[in-house]
This record gives sequence, structure tokens and C-alpha cells, in this order.
Amino acid sequence: MKPMNDATTTVGEIRERVLAFARERDWEQFHSPKNLSMALAAEAGELMEHFLWVEAKDSAAPLSDPKKREHIEDEIADVVIYALEFANISGIDLAKAIEAKLAKNAAKYPVEKARGSAKKYTEL
Repeated sequence: MKPMNDATTTVGEIRERVLAFARERDWEQFHSPKNLSMALAAEAGELMEHFLWVEAKDSAAPLSDPKKREHIEDEIADVVIYALEFANISGIDLAKAIEAKLAKNAAKYPVEKARGSAKKYTEL
């Protein structure tokens, strides 16, 4: 199995690896949309836990500590793995869904109104 990295690995290849992992363990039977969405939320919570009670201005600091960074990398990987498995079991084309969502966001947040602003689109 070739090592993966962002520069050379496609989303499709990662999806295939995630699917193969689940199938080898016969876990697809447990991977309903409900269960995967809940697992995704739980893992997102575990990611957030690393930044709990840290001021926003200091929130990059844990990423400089190699041990903490490894735990954070594990959690973001879990989030993405569950999102990919959700897409796998539901037949969602992630690239197509992301492209459509970016187009919707571009309409809601036009550059001339949203640049440099954290306001919600209804407040622009």
C-alpha cells in the first residue's frame, strides 16, 4: 500500500481505503447514516476538546507540541474518515457536493461584501 499525502492522493483513493478498511472488518452493517453522523459529531467534539479553555489567540500553540499535534492529527483524521465513510454509504459524490456548496457560499458571501468580515451572510 503506497503512502498517502495531500499532494498525490485523490479523494477517491482515500474513500477506497476507508471503504476497504470497513469491509475487511465487516463494519458496514453498523454504518448507517445515523450512526456515522453521530460518530462524526463525537469525533469533532474530541477534536474541539484539545482547544477547550484556550483563548483564540493561543489556539495554535497545541499544534507546536509534537505529542499534542499527534493527538490532534488523530482526531482530524477520525473526523474525515467518518465523513468519507458517510459519503461512501450514502452515495454522495464529495467533489460534486463540495463544488455545489462552494457555489452556494459564493452567492451568499460575495467577495466585495464578505472580504475580511466574519459576519453571517444575513448581516452583510
